[in-house]
Amino acid sequence: MNNHERMPDPEKIREILDVISEKVPGLLKELSELLYSPKSAKQYAEAAATFYKELKNAGMTDEQAFELTSQYLSTLNLGKMMGKFGYHGNH
Repeated sequence: MNNHERMPDPEKIREILDVISEKVPGLLKELSELLYSPKSAKQYAEAAATFYKELKNAGMTDEQAFELTSQYLSTLNLGKMMGKFGYHGNH
């Protein structure tokens, strides 16, 4: 079999690109709204403040509490994105 025979059908490639060009802008818009909406920003700020306060109350230094709060917010972002796009773990 030569390389030409292994090439995908140009019509199939065109169909795939059409779907991508149709779907990707909407997904990017949804993702942007999910991460950067005013409602999300307020929820993340409240979650961060509560988490940070609890770490400080537990005796952590400012630096330790800040680092763990940053990691916590990263986890929230990832979990929210995965949930929005249908990933629920254990697949």
